[in-house]
Amino acid sequence: MSIQIVDLVKRYENNLVLDHFNLRIAPGEFIGLLGSDGAGKSTLIRCLLGLEDFDKGEITVFDRPLVKNDIERKQKMGFVPQEISILNALTVYENIDYFCSLYIKEKEKRRQLTEQILKELALDDVVKLYPGKLDYHYLRKLNMACGIVQRPEVIIVDEPFNGCESETKECMIHALRKLNEEGSTIIFASKNIEEMGLFCKRICIIDKGKVVVTATVEELKELISVGEKVTIEVFRMDMQDVEEISKMKGVVYANYLGTELVVKSEKRRNNLANILHYLENNHIPFGKVYSETPMLRDVFWEITGREL
Repeated sequence: MSIQIVDLVKRYENNLVLDHFNLRIAPGEFIGLLGSDGAGKSTLIRCLLGLEDFDKGEITVFDRPLVKNDIERKQKMGFVPQEISILNALTVYENIDYFCSLYIKEKEKRRQLTEQILKELALDDVVKLYPGKLDYHYLRKLNMACGIVQRPEVIIVDEPFNGCESETKECMIHALRKLNEEGSTIIFASKNIEEMGLFCKRICIIDKGKVVVTATVEELKELISVGEKVTIEVFRMDMQDVEEISKMKGVVYANYLGTELVVKSEKRRNNLANILHYLENNHIPFGKVYSETPMLRDVFWEITGREL
């Protein structure tokens, strides 16, 4: 059972949101949908859930074309929305049990599933509390619990970590990983590529409604053309010195602005020692020194020319 999106087109009046979008997701895959705001992630998710019509193309889920109001398909899919979507009149336990009841009618089975997700998301100490008594991090975990309690075959998660502390994120990631290990296919939409790189097996980068590249984390890192980035606090420097540094072997970029010297090197090259040696030999005073290795976010910038 795979998910296939073929030549998908979606417009809002004259605004082309999905532009001949193509993607295949393998059964049991943990894949990330990465894109900046407005890239088309949320529209794609609504189309996958059958909540949005599209103008052209085809989506195949559970080996059959997607159609609206397919009850059997909906029972096999879970969704964790970006917005917290819970019922304030129900307790934590009652919320999870209610959402589970939409898919599971047997009370004993429902009780087992509810208690299981309460434990996995560390909500078992607040089961009798109402949402209004919970802090933000518990609300985020409750929001996820309501979307995955039935342990569906396909789980779509949209920006679940907004504003969460690291402990809450780790708890939620652990729950998703466990479901993935059990066989659930997980589609994780976010604009945080560094977080995504910790648990997604593949990442699909989306820009202007199109798939730019789909690759593993290791393959994405290989796409980064630059290596080390050195930033040095320099109190006085002539542009001639900047030019000399730019001529160093392996340097691809050198710029001095204000009191900050920024130097980027070729992939797998390290020029920090050479730069500091030049500054010392030419009696150029400097202060703080920072050295950064390439990050996954650099891939997005190189491919799209924009920051996330």
